[in-house]
Amino acid sequence: QLQLVESGGDLVQPGGSLRLSCAASGFTVEYYTIGWFRQAPGKEREWISCISSSSATKTYGDSVKGRFTISRDNAKNTVYLQMNSLKPEDTAVYYCAATIGAGYVCYDSRHEYNYWGQGTQVTISS
Repeated sequence: QLQLVESGGDLVQPGGSLRLSCAASGFTVEYYTIGWFRQAPGKEREWISCISSSSATKTYGDSVKGRFTISRDNAKNTVYLQMNSLKPEDTAVYYCAATIGAGYVCYDSRHEYNYWGQGTQVTISS
């Protein structure tokens, strides 16, 4: 069974940092485009980042650009989202998602992704 499992969510103060992990099983992430999304209560699911299968393309939404960094470790079959300078408005459930993609391809639409993790809660509060 193809699975993605997010981890690393926590309660942190504004200005703090977290690293989220997206661990894959049942497939090899080096052949997949991976996206990160987040959803706060009462809001639509928001795309925040993507990494192409070759890692040649990395893209970010305007709300996180300059603060978040996406990366992958193919040996660990895991994709990461490093989040710095966190703000209260970053509070949400964070999801990773995957779809087969050519080496340079990234997508910013949730409809392009076939596989989804269960989410991990990130709360930014003082």
